[in-house]
Amino acid sequence: MFSRDVARYIEKRDGGIPSNPDNIYLATGASDAIVTMLKMLVCGEGRDRTGVMISIPQYPLYSAALADLAAVQISYYLDEDKCWSLDVAELKRAVDAARQHCNPRVLCIINPGNPTGQVQSRQCIEDVIRFAKDERLFLMADEVYQDNVYAEGCKFHSFKRVLFEMGPEYSTAVEMASFHSTSKCYMGECGFRGGYMEVINMDPEVKAQLTKLVSVRLCPPVPGQALLDLVVNPPQPDEPSYHQFTKERATVLATLAEKARLTEQIFNTVPGITCNPVQGAMYTFPRIALPQKAIDKATEEGLSPDMLYCMRLLEEEGICLVPGSGFGQREGTFHFRMTILPPTEKLKIVLQKIREFHVRFTQEFS
Repeated sequence: MFSRDVARYIEKRDGGIPSNPDNIYLATGASDAIVTMLKMLVCGEGRDRTGVMISIPQYPLYSAALADLAAVQISYYLDEDKCWSLDVAELKRAVDAARQHCNPRVLCIINPGNPTGQVQSRQCIEDVIRFAKDERLFLMADEVYQDNVYAEGCKFHSFKRVLFEMGPEYSTAVEMASFHSTSKCYMGECGFRGGYMEVINMDPEVKAQLTKLVSVRLCPPVPGQALLDLVVNPPQPDEPSYHQFTKERATVLATLAEKARLTEQIFNTVPGITCNPVQGAMYTFPRIALPQKAIDKATEEGLSPDMLYCMRLLEEEGICLVPGSGFGQREGTFHFRMTILPPTEKLKIVLQKIREFHVRFTQEFS
């Protein structure tokens, strides 16, 4: 029953493009589904070992899962100077280099992005789909932030919808799995662990093995399934709770959009901090300029420079940020990831404390 409801939800989201309930797999959150799919795709030894392309910066679930599965991580860099955009030329560079030592089989995309908060344009998604077809890569589309889009001119486009609107040349050829979760968007119900994946164009024999693998692990927790069903079956206009639901949903998303703008604006007033627009998702990933003495001090202590920065901030202000080195970043650059989830008034205080700390830290090591 739940799979049929999820399929109807996807069809409505994608403007009527059919979704087959037999292609829907319920999961204990999107992370569980992503790891399950990676297990299906990783094989081989030595130069035949499966290579999986992941963005840098990336959500550490991917690098950790690949390490656990002994797969080969193929890093492709997002373009920070262009609001963390994805360039197919960079994908091509990464896959060509990787073919010297592994067998690239999978391309992972996070849209909207975590930790970088970018939202991919439709043109970018089309380019990625063409690339996946040309390079014979299985496409994994992590779309758990699909309702979190804030920036003017940005819009969420599902990979599945774009794939089918590109015509049969692509919609019948590109193998893909997409993922969604109750943990993010306007719901934010992380603890219930509910999510799903939809597979497209998967070989029937491979799909049979996927079904076995999922079945062996039994079903996701019933509360997570029930919550997922509520997400994909929201109140309808003729139901009593519809107006309250739409009001609360709009308020949550509008507040997040306000905090996204506030975070970008305040950080960009601080000398030494550069923050791209938070187009979507729930995070910002500002770049920080650190004095050479701070870099040297971190080296002495066996820390990455942005870890030293974040630890000092935690000790002095009680604010916990994640250093950019935990997500990957270009050599010689430093960042931190911060959520935009605190209440607006508390967020203003946090941003002000980070501003004051950054000035103080920079002066200390200048």
